[in-house]
Amino acid sequence: MDQRLSFVTLAVRDLDASRRFYVSGLGWTPELDVPDEVLMFRVAEKVVLSLWDVAAFTAEVGAAPAGGVPPVTLAHNCPTEGEVDAVLATARAAGATTSGPQRRSWGGYSGYFADPDGFRWEVAYNPGPIGRSVL
Repeated sequence: MDQRLSFVTLAVRDLDASRRFYVSGLGWTPELDVPDEVLMFRVAEKVVLSLWDVAAFTAEVGAAPAGGVPPVTLAHNCPTEGEVDAVLATARAAGATTSGPQRRSWGGYSGYFADPDGFRWEVAYNPGPIGRSVL
């Protein structure tokens, strides 16, 4: 099996709120937009972020485990600390709850924002080789 991730799918409670946040707020362009069902964004050459209405998701995949937001973060790496600040400001202006940014013990600079469903995005400047490799 190839070592690959092609889609990241998040089940969302309110697809319209997600559309407002990602499209109108963050300025992202959908690759596919099916009202009341799914919204997809190409986030890398061969990676798609899919926001799927929770009812449609549950019908196909099954019910999610009970509880709060899953212990998962999505990460957006930036080439500079200034861009981290700018991305977090854009997310805040779009209505996101944000924290940071701050210098981290691993040598980088990062902060977080939560989308309308509480999924956490890390916005980071990672000066190490793996951080530079994803820019």
